[in-house]
Amino acid sequence: MTASPRVSTHTDGPLTGRQTRKVVLAGCVGIFVELYDNGIFAFMAGVLAMVFLAPGNPDAALLFVFAGYAVSFFVRPLGAVVCGYLGDRIGRQRMLVFVIMLISAASAAIGVLPPYAAIGVAAPALLVLLRLVQGFSVGGEAAGAMTFLAEHSPEGRRGLITSYAQIASFAALLTGTLLAWSMSPWLTRAAIDGGGFGAFAWRIPFLVAIPMGVIGWYIRKSISDTPRFEKLKEEGGLSRNPLKEAFASREHRRAMLLALFIPLMNGSGYYVLFSYMPTFLKGKALHFSIGEALVVTACSLVVICFAIPVMGALSDRVGRKRVIAGSAIAMAIIGIPAYGLIATGNMGLAILGACLMAVVFAGHTAVIHILLVELFPTRVRYSAYGLGYNVSSAVFGGTAPLLMTWLITSTGNIYMPAFYAVVTALGTLIAVSTVKDRAHEPLRDA
Repeated sequence: MTASPRVSTHTDGPLTGRQTRKVVLAGCVGIFVELYDNGIFAFMAGVLAMVFLAPGNPDAALLFVFAGYAVSFFVRPLGAVVCGYLGDRIGRQRMLVFVIMLISAASAAIGVLPPYAAIGVAAPALLVLLRLVQGFSVGGEAAGAMTFLAEHSPEGRRGLITSYAQIASFAALLTGTLLAWSMSPWLTRAAIDGGGFGAFAWRIPFLVAIPMGVIGWYIRKSISDTPRFEKLKEEGGLSRNPLKEAFASREHRRAMLLALFIPLMNGSGYYVLFSYMPTFLKGKALHFSIGEALVVTACSLVVICFAIPVMGALSDRVGRKRVIAGSAIAMAIIGIPAYGLIATGNMGLAILGACLMAVVFAGHTAVIHILLVELFPTRVRYSAYGLGYNVSSAVFGGTAPLLMTWLITSTGNIYMPAFYAVVTALGTLIAVSTVKDRAHEPLRDA
């Protein structure tokens, strides 16, 4: 069996329809795998607490699992630095192949990890170690995939084409949600302790990473690097030390600072509304079953997948700033009322509240990455954008589920996620108001 020929996209003219589809698929497949693997950990947090920690204190166990979720985010900047440096030096495509293999292996390893009952404290220690590997990989994925797509995109369509990767990310969460929902009858203490299929069922969502990773590796291996990177390489214009170059420039330092604060809204949107929501809904205050909680999340994920390309295309017309600012203002207005609908405990109202927030958040998530891509030139784009964005994700995103769990437990106030949504939306609004919109300008190489 011979390897499939690599599809070349190194051309000075516009990509053909086939080349464009291949590029979009290569960019999106890794995002899908990375975000599925990352999201399934949050969806399965309650189950992982039962399997990998000593019984007796479910609240403390859940806090520990979300602490493991948060800790992995603090490895993301390291992944961004290493993968970004190499991506700017040897190419985007090579690093994208590497990171998809790494996270797939880590997720599959979680799926075969022995439980606490078998190996004691080594179980949670190994779980956290594998989360660190996942975090490193995700740190190299987002900036690499978005850079890859943007550098291939024709002028006037960068917002739409890069937004497809965000559809992939939420489709991955939807896949994880539906898979977790389908297995929910076996994701209880009684089923896990009862042996048989129930004791094995929780492993299936993690083992799915194996075929996903193989497919992603195959697709990414068959695509060439971006025309902009190849052109810069041929001209001898690659940076010898992209990160050092980024920090040496006042313009790039300011852009990295913007990459840290403009994504603030991701903390309340992506990591609270979607990753943390199932745990929030089935908490002591709302009493949704795990199946009902996952249905609410699934509905909001379907809605956001339809809204994202609309927002991406809109940003190509009116600019990135207007779309993100509009999303931030809307979130600040509806955040608390929407959580009020969710907090009623009524299934229909909870779905309505979650879907309203999903539509509003689409204006942020569809556009945030292309706005950040456009802040940096090709020479340092992968490194600088990746570092700024992943530090933001670590500080304001990965800690969000842990923070929400602790705040709700300590205060008894279930509106804490709503307050977080409003605060982070206002932070994004302030930060984005200071940026120069480059939606209608060509990408810079240096």
